[in-house]
Amino acid sequence: MAQSAPTARAPEPPSEDEADDDEDDDDEADALDDTGLGAVEEVLAAAEAQDAAEAAADEEVEQVPTVLEPEPEPTPYERELHAPHVRSTGEPAEIDPDELDPDALKVVLRLHQHGHQAYLVGGCVRDLLLGRKPKDFDVATSAHPNEVRAIFRNCRLIGRRFRLAHVYFKGGKIIEVSTFRANPTELEAASPAAAEDEGDNGGDDLLITHDNVFGTAQQDARRRDFTINGLFYDVSEGRVIDYVRGRRDLDERFIRTIGDPEVRMREDPVRILRAVRFAAKLDLDIESRTYAAMEGAVEDLPRCAPARLLEETFRLIRGGVSAPALKLLDALDALKLLLPPVNAYLKQHGKEGEKTFYAFAQALDRRVAAGEPLDDAILLAALLVPISHSGPPAEPQDGGRPSVSQVVEELLAGFVQSARLPRRIAERCRMLLLAQRTLSGERRRKSAAFRRHPLFGEALTVFEMSVEATGEGREQLEAWKAGEVPPPRAESSEGEGGSEPGGQRKRRRRRRRRRSSGEGAASAGSSGSGAGEA
Repeated sequence: MAQSAPTARAPEPPSEDEADDDEDDDDEADALDDTGLGAVEEVLAAAEAQDAAEAAADEEVEQVPTVLEPEPEPTPYERELHAPHVRSTGEPAEIDPDELDPDALKVVLRLHQHGHQAYLVGGCVRDLLLGRKPKDFDVATSAHPNEVRAIFRNCRLIGRRFRLAHVYFKGGKIIEVSTFRANPTELEAASPAAAEDEGDNGGDDLLITHDNVFGTAQQDARRRDFTINGLFYDVSEGRVIDYVRGRRDLDERFIRTIGDPEVRMREDPVRILRAVRFAAKLDLDIESRTYAAMEGAVEDLPRCAPARLLEETFRLIRGGVSAPALKLLDALDALKLLLPPVNAYLKQHGKEGEKTFYAFAQALDRRVAAGEPLDDAILLAALLVPISHSGPPAEPQDGGRPSVSQVVEELLAGFVQSARLPRRIAERCRMLLLAQRTLSGERRRKSAAFRRHPLFGEALTVFEMSVEATGEGREQLEAWKAGEVPPPRAESSEGEGGSEPGGQRKRRRRRRRRRSSGEGAASAGSSGSGAGEA
């Protein structure tokens, strides 16, 4: 005897409380559901896959086994090489050898053993002379890249325009080794053919498009951008080698270009951002002629590779000096080219807008200075919060995908398309900005569900900086930290389109799903309504 099919139970109507929760979820659906608990990992994974595919197509790292061979034990002769505390003249070494990185010393001394010149160079020498702890140690040598790789088993070559050697040590430490280079502009100017070409075109275009010319130690020092970065340190002799009078500028606390500042800035306008970073980071003054040349070269910034400009901009933010650096870029009128929405925000909102924006930048700098690990998505989101709040949300994109303000959407899209900002970073930044409306109480959401959001912790970090910068939203922040859901802000509930005269929020009931052939149309109508009100 055949059994009858079980009768499907009709869904019970939602209770009043459940109906309220449904309304809250409807309000928030376009803000976080597309980037929510289930979809966020898929969105970020897809973005990461695209980044990986593009990186593989534009690979600049030599393909070598992931596990590099360990360094062999030093030979008896190599043990005799060391960094002396006392120079041959009887004077103490100009930099205490105990302050030097032991792995960088190994690289320098091994190159010496094989008959090559090798010096510590650049920022590490500058920082040690200023009494600061260097972030990393770089080496310059007369050895060519392939010769460096032949000397070190734990080495790989990187770079396409100019090959560099990376020597790897335990803990992921990398010592970068570069071959002495010459300034191609000087070499071309000295050649007869260059003189004829200059007569033809006037020699107005000084932008360096190739610099893969090997040279001597002195040529390498002179091709560098600023005198304070052109110092070498000979560890075997315990002395600083100064071809460019960088010691004088360090003592006088000046940033000065090596050579004619107008020529050097036009050769590579990215030096404008580097000068700003050093001035903000080291608390140095920019020499007057150098500053004037920076002002004149700002218009050449668009000629530089967008990826280089973005990376130098991120270095300003990562270094904990975003507030003074961005102020200096604004004074140079460079923000309109580097961060157009920030420039427009500052111009539109005047003194009050400047106060708000730089309060966010200072809150960010304090966290970076305190050693808090913040990735690029958080850094960028923290600076874009005031811009995203200054205008209405953009229309939903891509079939209902939630959007932040139009200028922020365009900025992130531009960074991805032209400046090679990884899509994963751009997507996470957008999600963090979207979450700020929920954290501030402008939109409501179930506390338990929102806390499970993969980016909740990072979004809360950005919100903490917002509270610190503006002094607003402290009650909401404490509620989230205590595991509670903050009450909605009165002005937001009345200001959104779902309010009625008298201040009572209009209740919007969710359509009940029907198990029928018309289900698709009903659900399509419901989602369309929700997207329209977002």
